[in-house]
Amino acid sequence: MSRAALPGFRDFYPQEFAERAYVMDAWREVTRRYGFVEYDGPPLEPLELYTAKSGEEIVGQLYVFEDKGGRKVALRPEMTPTFARMVGAKLNALRKPVRWFSTPQLFRYERQQKGRLREHFQLNVDIVGEADVAADAELLACAIDVMREVGLTSKDVRARVSDRRLIGALLSHFEIADKDQPLVYAVLDKLDREPRDVLEKRLTDAGIAFHTVGSLFEAVASRDLDELRSRLGGMRALDGHFETLGRYFELLEALGVRDWVQLDLSVVRGLAYYTGIVFELFDNEGEFRAICGGGRYDDLLATLGGTAAPALGFGMGDVVLGELLRSRKLMPALEPAVDFWVACDDDALLPDVMSVAAKLRGSGRSVEYSLKGQQLSRQMKAAASAGAGQVVILLRDQWSGGSGTVTVKTLADGTERVVRSDVLLNFPMQDNG
Repeated sequence: MSRAALPGFRDFYPQEFAERAYVMDAWREVTRRYGFVEYDGPPLEPLELYTAKSGEEIVGQLYVFEDKGGRKVALRPEMTPTFARMVGAKLNALRKPVRWFSTPQLFRYERQQKGRLREHFQLNVDIVGEADVAADAELLACAIDVMREVGLTSKDVRARVSDRRLIGALLSHFEIADKDQPLVYAVLDKLDREPRDVLEKRLTDAGIAFHTVGSLFEAVASRDLDELRSRLGGMRALDGHFETLGRYFELLEALGVRDWVQLDLSVVRGLAYYTGIVFELFDNEGEFRAICGGGRYDDLLATLGGTAAPALGFGMGDVVLGELLRSRKLMPALEPAVDFWVACDDDALLPDVMSVAAKLRGSGRSVEYSLKGQQLSRQMKAAASAGAGQVVILLRDQWSGGSGTVTVKTLADGTERVVRSDVLLNFPMQDNG
């Protein structure tokens, strides 16, 4: 019998679980500040919920089986279809814009590689019911503020933004046929990962003129909106898209995150349902996969939820973010800690120790004690190992039927103080960190 977790799955020992909790606490804290409310859905959904959005080809990546009712079901590989189904069912009754977030565990059967496992936890943040670009700016600012919350700066992380509408207008201007556009999007998505001549050949082999490919690559190489506008200023069909992006950057400046953001038209996002501004967050040194990705998907709710509404959202996984924090030494050393350890110098006092522990716990303190008789010196070592801030010591000659006094020792500096037992519940706690 195997004694290891399945490939691509993780055991969360207390330290690893504490790290995961740290990341998820940051997710919840930031989304709360932005006014998002939390929701969840079932981890098991009908298979057609996913094939309707992504096609039958996604089935190879899913954990799929037939349940006892004969239904084809799948463990959720992403949260957006569930979100669309839930919002679509009650959209008319929901306050607009809808501002929801979730932190689901997701599953995909795919090749393991750096930053990608077969399960992960993910922050999903979505806005429904607002078409203005202000919502796009709000969404990206939320993702960036998560980076700030965990100690990363604009020197560590860059948000690369693009607009599918602008790219589509560029492809139309260059007279690239509709049938060739999916290939072009796929090539643009690989511009920073594969040699340019290899990508050029893929497009020319498809019948796209070499000079057209060169002009397209030059356009998407621009990293400054004014430069791009100047280079393509003669294309009147692009003016509206330039205005939208210009306002988007102005709003990001107002939200205090503009210095994190860079224009990059090679960011197209692999999922075909995106319809507007899209973005991805990467570490500046290029060591890891995308930390986060998302954008506007105005048509998806009508496809999956049956109700049309403008919508946008992002997903941020815990695996890459955790790897980045550890590489930058920003993951806190989350050692075990309790507020109090209760000890005694006589095994017969165990009921009294338990009574004191219960009262302290009733006042909201975290408390531990030895569950069997031990010498006081061993109890003190155990208290230190547990990360206790203070030790409450019941000494036989001080303690009389629970009405006497106790000694409270602060482990950080070794100081001791004798207090009455009725004062103990109001005794100040020490910082364990």
